[in-house]
Formats: sequence, structure tokens, C-alpha cells
Amino acid sequence: MESKKLLLVIILSMLLVFEKGASTTVTYDHKALVIDGKRRILQSGSIHYPRTTPEIWPEIIRKAKEGGLDVIESYVFWNYHEPVKGEYYFEGRFDLVRFVKTVQEAGLYVHLRIGPYACAEWNYGGFPMWLHFIPGIKFRTTNELFKNEMKLFLAKIVDLMKDENLFATQGGPIILAQVVSFIFVMMDVFVVENEYGNVEWAYGVSGELYVKWAAETAVNLNTTVPWVMCAQEDAPDSVINTCNGFYCDRFTPNSLSKPKMWTENYVGWFLAFGYPVPFRPVEDLAFAVARFFETGGTFQNYYMYFGGTNFGRTAGGPLVATSYDYDAPIDEYGFISQPKWGHLRDLHKAIKHCEEYLVNADPIHLSLGLKLEAHVYYKSSNDCAAFLANYGNSSDANVTFNGKSYFLHAWSVSILPDCKNVIFNTAKVVSQKTTGSTAFTHNTVTIENSLESDPWGWYQEKVGIANNHSFASPRLLEQINTTKDTSDFLWYTTSINVEENIKKRKAKELQLMVGSLGHAALVFVNKKPVGFGYGNHDDASFVLSKKIHLKQGNNTVDILSMMVGLQNYGPWFDISGAGVFSVIFSDLKNSKNFSSTEWIYQVGLEGEYLGLDKVSLANSSLWIQGSSVPVHQSLIWYKTSFSPPEGRGPISLNLSSMGKGQAWVNGQHIGRYWSSYRSPSTGCSDNCDYRGAYDSWKCLKKCGQPAQVLYHVPRSWLKPEKNLLVLHEELGGDPSKISFSTRSGQTICAHVSELDPPPVDTWKTDKDQTSQEPSLQLNCEQGWTITAVNFASFGTPTGDCGAFIEGSCHWDVLSIVHQGCVGKSGCSIPITMAKLGDPCPGVQKSLAVEAFCSV
Repeated sequence: MESKKLLLVIILSMLLVFEKGASTTVTYDHKALVIDGKRRILQSGSIHYPRTTPEIWPEIIRKAKEGGLDVIESYVFWNYHEPVKGEYYFEGRFDLVRFVKTVQEAGLYVHLRIGPYACAEWNYGGFPMWLHFIPGIKFRTTNELFKNEMKLFLAKIVDLMKDENLFATQGGPIILAQVVSFIFVMMDVFVVENEYGNVEWAYGVSGELYVKWAAETAVNLNTTVPWVMCAQEDAPDSVINTCNGFYCDRFTPNSLSKPKMWTENYVGWFLAFGYPVPFRPVEDLAFAVARFFETGGTFQNYYMYFGGTNFGRTAGGPLVATSYDYDAPIDEYGFISQPKWGHLRDLHKAIKHCEEYLVNADPIHLSLGLKLEAHVYYKSSNDCAAFLANYGNSSDANVTFNGKSYFLHAWSVSILPDCKNVIFNTAKVVSQKTTGSTAFTHNTVTIENSLESDPWGWYQEKVGIANNHSFASPRLLEQINTTKDTSDFLWYTTSINVEENIKKRKAKELQLMVGSLGHAALVFVNKKPVGFGYGNHDDASFVLSKKIHLKQGNNTVDILSMMVGLQNYGPWFDISGAGVFSVIFSDLKNSKNFSSTEWIYQVGLEGEYLGLDKVSLANSSLWIQGSSVPVHQSLIWYKTSFSPPEGRGPISLNLSSMGKGQAWVNGQHIGRYWSSYRSPSTGCSDNCDYRGAYDSWKCLKKCGQPAQVLYHVPRSWLKPEKNLLVLHEELGGDPSKISFSTRSGQTICAHVSELDPPPVDTWKTDKDQTSQEPSLQLNCEQGWTITAVNFASFGTPTGDCGAFIEGSCHWDVLSIVHQGCVGKSGCSIPITMAKLGDPCPGVQKSLAVEAFCSV
């Protein structure tokens, strides 16, 4: 009986451990993070939980895992978790615990960047605005007021994770923490501070002392996991300093006891209003990753793996767009972006085949020629893994390694997990591709719903002060300190008497110059619009100069100054200003500066005070209804109702017909739009050469077009039938041309040669690799199947996805591919003569296939 009781206790204890997860120890040495005594090669990807909805988290995390990731990284956003001092918020998109547990359920680790500074193109870098108004406070330096608040928030998040048993030592997923920026979940690494090394110079000795304090404070929180500081060369010995950048192969930690880690590998770049769309070729991204692991790296994180959307007013800036797609492997809408996702997945598998070599040996460097080299990792004299690199950016090369000849494309790395067979080359993309680069481009079939059939209502915003919330000041006020970021808008209003201020001159034409620190402004004279000025992301300041006419007697001047996201980066960014700083009227002989004249102010718009964006006012008498909707008018609110497109996928709202403003669906703020702000017409290229060092200006598309016209509306925000759409248009547009789309299908394709390596996941160390064969693989999004094959040629086909052409050697294999693929979610076609035939003996052949996936 006693033995049965003991057995029951043991079983219950095992079940409890299984339910909570076995505890994990996380340490590190000079080679790698050490988890439960074993060094690990780790691939990580950034997914920020507020940039999508909780309903989508599991799907995105699943796709990240299938893409070969071990770790999910995210910032913690202080300004939304503590919107009011001492009052915390962890619900909806900001349910941090739910997000971490979702990652844990997928079997992945978490790297949680606590911060409190995030950067991340997030409003105010993630700092809460109330922090700014504590008298005497200075951010990110040895200021006791700031340090006290920072310590409280760090402790709040650490305690929250501890209470939920989410640290690795508690059986949870957190493995790393970032001092003032990162934590890992299920693996337990934290990060404190974030890229402080880039701005530390501006803070002098106080900056150096702050770094030491931040590290000490973080370690004393007793998380039982390592802490890291990214881009921080003087990180104390108690934390790991890591690399951020497009390339980190030459990075060396500041201590021989620390591993070589890469916390931000930029997969593309963020989008800003008025700029072209940046992208990074996957060949270059894969080259950077392979070089990092080739030269001793053991942990790297993609920033971003899924970028998502800056809903509401979360976008930082200035002028950062609502889309945060980042050219990531998973696009803004949650769809897999090919070939980036597939090529990186194959890279991760190839590197994983080398893991036992990479974590247990230091590389032996061999020169193979000019800008040609090998790094070899030995287990024994005849057991090794190797990386062969051509880091020249112009010439391909043949190299000899271990008595064999290998072809190396320029700017590429070949991976040989047995020092003999190449299973992956970074410049050779054999994974699946698509035509186009976003979820709603010409490579997709979309269902589009016009909103014209539903009646529009509108509300005309009054120019100038419109309620009793106004106040006066004898000078021009800085905008951020005045609005406290409760609204993007601040009205400046004054009056001018021509006889009194222009010395009774009869001439009515004057030159008006409005100087602003940013970001944009509408100017009205006597309630009529006279000009619109704006800056850009790199320089938000501007001067608006216009000729105006004043009437004799009293004249009103109203300026609506507009914010487009608070500054999020740079030294002392927390005190950078915005709004109007100078107003000057002049004629040929005289000028008058009105900067010290009495001005009347109003924070926000009348429509904001009324709550026109709320569902509760959808049927209010405030809205004007009529058959003739006013178009191309500034400061006007629009509302209508619509039925969502069929399906379960995300929705795209096309706002190309609008000017500048904000939009809400069922009361949910989907973000700012600025369709009228076009990028410069030059500087883009359809084909960007991946060879050579990448930067954020190298590869651009959509020159001469708006940065963004499609806006993500999560399906979970919609009701089955009528839904409320509200817009506030600031400049002028035509709402009757707005439409919604959803994705219902996509063209996929691949092109594989008979000389290409076999699929990476078929490689086995104990197999004769000569018996393996290349194959062409296609896969649809989950829930879709291949419904058609549009092109299939074996021989010498040319072209690319969406534009394949039969070559001089062509064998029609359409029926073979159709039989092997149609009706399936995915298929694999071996590239062999036995399977496909031999249309032209002695000629190197390849298989090109274009197929279509749909629900």
C-alpha cells in the first residue's frame, strides 16, 4: 500500500513537472549560450506582440518555428503597459503574459527585451509621456528620478514573469534578458538598455556611470538568466555585449568569456511617409547570416521576422508609416513572404547540420585566394564542417578545398557539413518564390468590395478654436509639452489688425513665413486655407512661405500643427521639440515677428472631443447625411458602414484616394495614412544587385508613389455584417473610391537545376550523398491547396516567377506536375531523367514550375 502511495506521489509530481515545464539552466561561455549544460546554435526572430492581434499570434509563431527559429524576441513597451504612473495595462494586444505563453506552447524560447527604452520606430521610443513631466528628470543618464522609475518598471515586468513561472529556471520559456531592452523566454536571457552605445558619447561621464548602474540593477533583479546589452562596447563583465547591424561577422565581444551574439540583423528597413519602400535581397541576408556563423557566431536574431502594423498612434518617428512590414519573412498581414522565408529556412537547416562542430571547436581559417576563404570546424582530424566564402562583390570563382573544386558565386557562402558536400549556397535560391512582395499585389487574387453602395455621413471640422478647452499664452508654445501627446493636433490662433500692425499701409499683399520644428501644419487666414507645410523623417522641420492678402481691420490667423509620431531615437531625443516656433509677416519694407504675440491654443480637434471615432456616435445627429458627399475638403470627418469581404483572412483597406488623416474600424484605430505624400521619382530599381555591402538606401522600390496606400484591418476587429468605418481627412480626398480587399489565392513557383543540391532536410551524415537528388518543392499557405499548374517545363527554361519562357530544350511535363501537385497543399518533384525524361542528352537541364494556390 505504501509503495502504491509512493508511486502515486511520483506520478503526480511528474505530471506537475510536465504541466509546468521542466526547469532549465541557462548560462554561457566564450562559445555559446549553454542550456542544461549543452551549447546551442540559436536562430531568433523579432515578433512584437502589439503589432498584430492575439488571435494571430499562434499562426505567426507556428510559421516562425517552421521557418527554423528557436527563439522569439520582443520588446516590452513601457508607455502602453504603464500609461499613467502606477496604473498598469496588460490586455488585448498588450497581454504580455499571454504572448509569452503562446510562444511557450509552440515549443520555442523567448527573448524579452524589457527596456525600458525600445526605439523600434515606436512612439517616444517606448517611454511613457508622463515620465517627461516629472520635474528635474533626465532620461537615460545618472538621474535619480529616471533611475527610480526605470527600476520600478524593470522590477514590475520581472516580477510578472516570475509570478507566471515563465523563466527557464521555473520551467518557462524565458532564457535571456536585455538590460533596458531584452529578455529571452523559455531560454532565459534578458537585455537591459538598447543601443545605448550609439549615443553614450552625448551623455559624457554620466553615460558611462549609467551603463554600469543599469547592468548592476538588472543583475540584482535575480532573474537567474543571463542579461545582454546590444551595441554596447563597454558593457560590464556581468552582462553580454552584442552586435546590431546589417553585418556582424567581424564583431568581437568585449571579453573572452562572452559568446558572439547578434541581436538585430535587419532583414530590410522601416517605411516612412514620403520615402520609397526599402527591401533587402535574401541572397545578401543569407550571406550575412552564414558569414556570422562561419566566423564563430552562435546566436542571431532577425529584426524583424514579422514586422506587423503600427496600429493607432504607436508609430514613432517622425513620419514613420503605419505599415511595419520591414520586408520580413512573414509579411505585415501574416502571410509567408517568399523566397525570403524559404531560403532562410534552408539556411537554418544547413547551419543546424553543423551545430556539433560549431559549438565545440574554434574555426581554422584558410585563405583560398583574393577575397576567398574557408573556415573549418574540426571534431577530429578527419571529421569536420566547413564554410567556403567568396566575399568579393563582383567576380565568381572556382576554389580548391580538400582536393576538390568548388564554384563560389560572388558575395556568397557555401556550407559543407561534412567538409565535402555543399548542401547550401547563399546566392543560389532554389526555394519557392512568388511574384510580387506584398499580400495584396498582382501575384494574388483578391476579392474587392466597394463602399460606394453605403451612404456616407460627414462632419465638417471648424477652423480654429471651437470649444471651451482653449487657453492663452503671450508667446508661441512648443507642441509636445503643450499637448502631452494626447492628440496629434494643436491649434495656434491669433488676430492681426492691419492698421495697427502693418503701419496702416494700404497694400494688402504680404509674405507669410511660418517656421516649425515639425511635423506638418495647415495655415488659414480669415478661415481660408493658404498653405500646407511638412517635413520628412530625417528632418521634420520646415518653413512655410506664402503670399497672402489681409483685409483692412481685424484678420484671424489659425495654424493647425500636426504631429506624426514622437521622436524615438538619438541622444536626448526625449527633449526634441515640435510645433510652430516663428510666424513672420513682411512686405518689401517691413517685417513683423508675431512669435511673442498673444496666441490662443486648443489641444486636439473638435471631432476628437466629441468622440466621432466611437461606435456609440455612429447614428448621432452630428453626422450630416446626403446624396452629395463633399470631397477634396480639408478637416472633414467621414463615416460609413460596410460588409466585410468573404473569408477568414485579413483585410486590406485601400486609401489611395485620400490625402492625409487617420482611420478607425468599429472604433479600433488602424493608424495614420498619408496617401498624398509621394516619394522622390528617382532612386529605385526593379533589380537590385545583392552583391556588395547593403544599407537602407541601396534597394528601393515604388519611387514616385505614396509609401503606403493599403492598411491592415485584422479580421478579428470585424463583425459578420455591418461595420463602421470612420476617417478624419486633414487635407482632402474622395472617400467614395475607398475599397476593401481580402486575399483568396496566390501564384507560387520554383526553378531547380539537376546540378543543384538535394533539399537540405534530406541530407544525412551517414548517407552516400551521391545517391541524393535535387527536387522542386512547392507549398501553399495553410488551408489552401494547389488548384492549377500554369507552367511546367523541363529543359532550359528561362525567366522568373510570373514570366517563365520555354527554352530551346523543352519537355512538356505539365501532366506529371499536375498529377503530383494539384489538390495537395504541397508537393515535391524529383529532378531526375527517370521521372521527367531526357529531352536533350548532354545538356544541363532544369525544371521550372508555376502553380496557383487557393482556398
